[in-house]
Amino acid sequence: MASYRIGIICSSGGHLAQLHCLDAWWRQHDRFWVTFDKPDARSLLVDERTYWGHHPTNRSVVNALRNAFLAIRLLFKERPDILVSNGAGLAVPFFWIGKLLFGCRTVYIEVYDRIDSPTLTGRLVRPVLDKMVVQWEEQKAFYPEGINLGSVL
Repeated sequence: MASYRIGIICSSGGHLAQLHCLDAWWRQHDRFWVTFDKPDARSLLVDERTYWGHHPTNRSVVNALRNAFLAIRLLFKERPDILVSNGAGLAVPFFWIGKLLFGCRTVYIEVYDRIDSPTLTGRLVRPVLDKMVVQWEEQKAFYPEGINLGSVL
């Protein structure tokens, strides 16, 4: 299996817990994480190369701009091949800037607990996605291009 430089971008809490479950995959690659400076993130990512995003991201134009500048700085520094996220708002500036300015491949994993509607983050990053991954067949109603890999948890 080829080794890639991967940026894993996610909110702390449930988003981080879901992506952390993919450790059999991400441990094979050179990686860095961008999440929020919270106790769960510090605990789970203690031995990982981690950067702290600005929160809250909901309805905060200031933090959206701060995260956009963070994305430019980190993507220039790290030069990832692939960006992976399952949300939430922190993913949006990284995916758009990563795709448009740095040519990164982008993979979004729709979260496990959203079966009846697509997430806002999923809708916002969809135009710049290389792959959409869903965890339920029902999610393909919103993302027909999605690849159902089953439950991450």
